[in-house]
Amino acid sequence: MDKLLKGQQDPSVFTEREMVALEFARVMSLDSLSVDDDLWKRLSSHFDEGEIVEIACVVGTFNYFNRFNNALGVEITK
Repeated sequence: MDKLLKGQQDPSVFTEREMVALEFARVMSLDSLSVDDDLWKRLSSHFDEGEIVEIACVVGTFNYFNRFNNALGVEITK
């Protein structure tokens, strides 16, 4: 998490490949209909179709669990 927060201040923390994956995750999480052709092209230049499906699946799964737990008031345990 620290690296993610630091990367918001200093983009050199992440590779270009990591940055586009993080951008895809952010856009997909906030408004999945906003994954435009430009983002898709940049994503496709770093990942093949199978990898993109895996990234989308992970993002979607974590979004599902977060929304499910939030709606039910499930508290985070460590």
